[in-house]
Amino acid sequence: MILVTGASGFVGGHVARLLAERGYPVRVLVRPSSDLRGIADLRVERVFGDLRDPESLERAVAGCDAVYHVAADYRLWAPDPRELYQSNVDGTHNLLEAARRARTRLVVYTSTVGCIGMPGDEDSPVSLEDMTGHYKRSKFLAEQAALESAQAGLPVVIVNPTAPVGEGDLKPTPTGRVILDFLLGRMPAYVDTGLNLVDVRDVAAGHLLAAERGRPGQRYILGGRNMTLREILETLARLSGRPAPKIRIPYAAAWVYAAAGTAVARFTGREPRASLEAVRMSRKKMFVRTGKAERELGFQPGPVEEALSRAMEWFRRNQYC
Repeated sequence: MILVTGASGFVGGHVARLLAERGYPVRVLVRPSSDLRGIADLRVERVFGDLRDPESLERAVAGCDAVYHVAADYRLWAPDPRELYQSNVDGTHNLLEAARRARTRLVVYTSTVGCIGMPGDEDSPVSLEDMTGHYKRSKFLAEQAALESAQAGLPVVIVNPTAPVGEGDLKPTPTGRVILDFLLGRMPAYVDTGLNLVDVRDVAAGHLLAAERGRPGQRYILGGRNMTLREILETLARLSGRPAPKIRIPYAAAWVYAAAGTAVARFTGREPRASLEAVRMSRKKMFVRTGKAERELGFQPGPVEEALSRAMEWFRRNQYC
């Protein structure tokens, strides 16, 4: 039996689907309030619980040969930032301890490219002080917990996905929001930043490769193509037939706009269109190298254009736009 956390989410749903398609018996940890539309058609065992509830995690990992810990609170703004640390840091500690007690053969922990030194690879120097915002800080601390568990003898392999795109982005993620805002005509301008885009299907396949070939205690970047935001928007324009925005916003103007929106959000509790943390993160281009995953795992990402096309079609078909 294989346990997947975060299966109701974007990446976790694709990991659970790929495992099920390959014939593995899959158990998913979900909350009673989880949106399960993405995995509704999968024949998987559902266990209700919460990363913040150690007792439910003990039940979830019981009898599992491997665990894919994909779940995370992925928000660049939250009314109460403590929630991110409770889920991402405390929750990871709880799950790793449950896996240790259950003598699980392997844990694949899903970190984020945000924990990688920029621009660079798995060996680029980076510290907690380099993390911008609560999401990145919480994921960095969670990754450190995974590394410490590996050093203590629990076989943990870490994967660091970049910015996945494709079908099934229910919430959507911040990267999916860029695609959706473009389709809705809500992006009249852009900032000078960059991302590494990767097909979410390739990310799921990379998780399985990490389980098969990854070395415990090692990190593997699962990425695709480094692109500036302007290049991403121009690609979306070419694929959709819609015009790409031509105006580039100076960082200072974006900062003022985000600061004002974030200040209002503190009173309303409603997420701002552009959070201050997101704008601060945009100062660095999230460009990375994926040679280690290619050499050691056999990771071979495909063209991001196909994934972007599937993402746009999925948003249209599901009436997001």
